[in-house]
Amino acid sequence: MNRKKQILAGTMAVLMTVAAAAPVMAAEAKYCVALGADLKTEERAAVLKLLNVTEDEVKESSVTVTNEEEHEYLDDYLSKSVIGSRALSSVYVREASEGYGIQVTTHNISYCTTGMYQNALATAGMKDATVVVAGPFELSGTAALIGAVKAYSEISGEPLKAEAVEAATEELVTTGEVAEEIGSDDAEALVGAVKDAIVAEGITDEEGINKAIDEAADKLNISLSEEDRQKINDLMQKIGELDLNVDQLKSQAKQLYDKIGDLNINVSKEEVQGFFAKIIAWIKQLFS
Repeated sequence: MNRKKQILAGTMAVLMTVAAAAPVMAAEAKYCVALGADLKTEERAAVLKLLNVTEDEVKESSVTVTNEEEHEYLDDYLSKSVIGSRALSSVYVREASEGYGIQVTTHNISYCTTGMYQNALATAGMKDATVVVAGPFELSGTAALIGAVKAYSEISGEPLKAEAVEAATEELVTTGEVAEEIGSDDAEALVGAVKDAIVAEGITDEEGINKAIDEAADKLNISLSEEDRQKINDLMQKIGELDLNVDQLKSQAKQLYDKIGDLNINVSKEEVQGFFAKIIAWIKQLFS
């Protein structure tokens, strides 16, 4: 075998090895498109272009999100006028290989950031997926969470837990409302850090959650209004009741938690214990 043939044979062997070891290719991955039920013809065409999918792909795998469904999940957190009377937000969800996390891209979404979606979808139970959110024109994007959940359930074959989806919806709205006062980056980091603490340390009481909020806010140099502090506390009490895995949260919203780690925000149960609780624990230790 001459030198050229040896190089060619070696290259083919390497390519075959890489192909065998590679994760599922995009062409083989399951996907689903969730379209707003009230899109007009031209709006639908615009959304499909932004989602980079064809009508044939929609026929292959899609679900519809109605305005009634949007109100069902969002009425407790937003006024009916904000939710509106037409379901327009649309989402494309495609499964990814294990460890990929949740990666979000948005088009014409003015209120919800990619970080807000990542954090909320991780709470809802989504794992390893590419998510593209789009509107035919500028929208808040809050209702898109419903479409993402429906599409992901279609792919996985399992409905996400209702209480987790409800908590995720509240998380998206709460983070957005807090962001109006302190900015999106700080709101995402604050909510993520507090969620990390209560899930990892099993903090469920109101006082403990408040101290976790204060500790995280202090480390981020954030000044919170009492109203926003209470909103986060209410949210965390709901999240605390879920059976969430902190490692899964961190792996799915990796970019956010990497940023929290870079800021050295580690709120532990010990840090949020009150002074008197520490004294009591010390006395108990003496007598034991």
